Amino acid sequence: MAQKRFKQRKSSFAARVIAVGCASSILAGCIGIGFASAGSGASQDAASFGLESNVAASNEDAMVSSPISDTSASESLTKTASRDISQGIAAIEAEEEAARIAAEEAARAEEEARIAAAEQAKAAAQQTSAESAMGSLGDVDWSVGKDAFLAEWTSRIDSYLAGSPLAGQGAVFAEAAWNNSVDPRWSPAISNTESSKGENCFKPYNAWGWGQSGWSSWEEAINAHVAGLASMYGYTISYGNAQKYCPPNYDNWFKDTLSQMKMI
Repeated sequence: MAQKRFKQRKSSFAARVIAVGCASSILAGCIGIGFASAGSGASQDAASFGLESNVAASNEDAMVSSPISDTSASESLTKTASRDISQGIAAIEAEEEAARIAAEEAARAEEEARIAAAEQAKAAAQQTSAESAMGSLGDVDWSVGKDAFLAEWTSRIDSYLAGSPLAGQGAVFAEAAWNNSVDPRWSPAISNTESSKGENCFKPYNAWGWGQSGWSSWEEAINAHVAGLASMYGYTISYGNAQKYCPPNYDNWFKDTLSQMKMI
């Protein structure tokens, strides 16, 4: 019986121990939940506090940075306006420069046109003067026949060349003229214009400034020159032939040579 009561007390004690353990477990769980809830609430409060703090800080930063932003915007607008003005000035200057160049080119073209017109008028006047001067040159009579022709022009050319390096070459000039149908006065007169009748030859026996060649004798040179006149220039002197023979100074060349031809 005692043993039975002992077992009952033992069982009751065990039950109480188990009950206390369960109660402790339940209490601990409740406390844990409470702490968790409290922690969660604290976290939410802290989060809310942090958000409000951040918003406040952002507002303060915005208030502080607003003047800076306004200044930056103003500077940007100023720079843009300055750039636009500079571009506008550059465009105006470019237009003015283009207009200046166009005006200069127009003035230059007008000047060149006036010069060309003056040169044409001068050439026409010179041509008229040359034709008038040619009228007093006199004709060569080819109808007399070769012998009479050679006799006349040999004498006249020898008289003209007397005392010069070409003296005594009248017969060579006359025959070359007859053979090539060239005015017998032309080649002797050119020799005076170009070399003072052979005094100043730039090549051996080249008294006419003819090409770049020299010859071995006056006879060879005279025949070559007269034949060249016939093939390249024609019968006698003219203003056009002077322009071709001596382009840099054709007017004086024409006058000087023509005046010498009149002397033969």
